[in-house]
Amino acid sequence: MKVILLLVTAAFLESCNLNGSTQKEKQPNILIILADDLGYADVGFHNSDISTPNIDKLAYSGVRLENFYACPMCTPTRAGLMTGRYPIRYGLMRSVIPPYRDFGLDPNEIMLPEMLAEAGYEHRACIGKWHLGHLRKKWHPNNQGFTYFAGCYNGAIDYFTKVREGETDWHRNSQTVHTDGYVTDIIADEAVGFINSVPDEEPYFLYVPFTAPHSPYQAKEEDIAKYPHREGKQRIYAAMVDCMDQAIGRIIDAVEKRGDRDNTFILFFSDNGGVKNVGDNSPMKGNKLTVYEGGIRVVAAANWPAGGVSGGKIIHTQMGYIDIFPTLKAITQGKTPNENELDGINVLESIKGNGKNVERKWFTYLDQNVEKRERFAVNYNNWKLVLERDARDTVSRRGALNMIFHLDSLHIESSDVNEENPKFLKELLQAVEAFSDTKSDHQISRYNVGKSGFTAPKDWMIEK
Repeated sequence: MKVILLLVTAAFLESCNLNGSTQKEKQPNILIILADDLGYADVGFHNSDISTPNIDKLAYSGVRLENFYACPMCTPTRAGLMTGRYPIRYGLMRSVIPPYRDFGLDPNEIMLPEMLAEAGYEHRACIGKWHLGHLRKKWHPNNQGFTYFAGCYNGAIDYFTKVREGETDWHRNSQTVHTDGYVTDIIADEAVGFINSVPDEEPYFLYVPFTAPHSPYQAKEEDIAKYPHREGKQRIYAAMVDCMDQAIGRIIDAVEKRGDRDNTFILFFSDNGGVKNVGDNSPMKGNKLTVYEGGIRVVAAANWPAGGVSGGKIIHTQMGYIDIFPTLKAITQGKTPNENELDGINVLESIKGNGKNVERKWFTYLDQNVEKRERFAVNYNNWKLVLERDARDTVSRRGALNMIFHLDSLHIESSDVNEENPKFLKELLQAVEAFSDTKSDHQISRYNVGKSGFTAPKDWMIEK
């Protein structure tokens, strides 16, 4: 009887070990690819003439996220992606972080890589543009949950020299490196190297925030030559997007060679809409640095065959940058110490095409320019409020501009109907006030404040 019991116990323990191993194998790799200033209509699956076969393949074999929202500029989108919270809560929604700004993402915020570390992800890399603080060590990616970093700290650098404000801004972890080549290609090299460095049986988190196609508008001659029908910045921009797509193809090839492509969750999106007169956000109104749809409704696609994110579905559920953290938390069964209130929600079932649209108000805000005019937007179902008003710290009183749009299937903000909907206008204005009240007392300054007389540190080395 004792022998039988021992055999049963041994079999049970072996089963537990096998189940544990299986569970570990089921943990997906996570690859987030972020384009910079990519226009909504500047990919093949939105009928662009720019060649993007690798991005298109992600969308056609995965899902197209046709109602995906970001902020109208770089830094806030990255901050919300990393925290699952509106950046207004910790001072990073008003403006981007310019080179001369001593400000960054509060280390007290729980970061996406920190959550994934708790879920068993030992390999966590950020390769590309950081733009979440660069003048203090506490803001460095290695101190915000990433085990490996390669890229630039600032919002833009020269694509060939890697220089910003006269100093080289290209680093591996905390060391400045001087390397030849075009930045988009180097990002792909680093990403492929990271993927190849991870043991086959272990999952990884790879965040690839490209600098492309953000200015300065610089491209390789062989890519520029593909677009003779375009002129000026638009020609170079097309070449930059094309090159980024090639880089994405190389990264995905590395994923496939590893043998676990089906169990790799891939999300691609842009940090905001395209730049006016350069990127194409049609048919929508607006562009980067506006709260209109062209500035915040961005191109996006997801792909995860093993998780049911496949089949070329077109997903119209409203979702966006702050939903990534809670969705990945659910996928990985991650845990976070000292729970902060998340603004985003788990949208996995919606991404699969199974979920119902969740009724919620989606907020947008910016106030980075010298005229001290706050701009808000609230998307709610098919309705949208756009509000522009004097900021609270200005003495001028130019009055407020309120507009309500009913968004059609193309998200065209065509006619203001606020006078026809006074009760609804009041409801949305109250929602804006409640959202505005969540502002941290410690807000980043407007963009041009402190610009005069700034000298970049040598090689952008962080001393503080």
